[in-house]
Amino acid sequence: MPTLQVRDLPTEIYNKLNYLAEKEHRSLAQQTIVLLKEGIEKRLENKNRRKQLIATYEGIGIDPKLVPTSESLVREDRDSR
Repeated sequence: MPTLQVRDLPTEIYNKLNYLAEKEHRSLAQQTIVLLKEGIEKRLENKNRRKQLIATYEGIGIDPKLVPTSESLVREDRDSR
């Protein structure tokens, strides 16, 4: 099984990781693996969901380039205040 070493881990992150490990009765290594797995799966799931949305736009004849980005919508809202 491969090994991963993390250098210069911020103390705040280490403390939170250690707290979660103790709370869930896991070792630090076990907790790290669980959190990495959850984070990776969520990231991949979000990427696939975006691809499906773009395919949906294309399927109904909407050019995805014409759909406003979340950043532009937030900027428009802030500018309107």
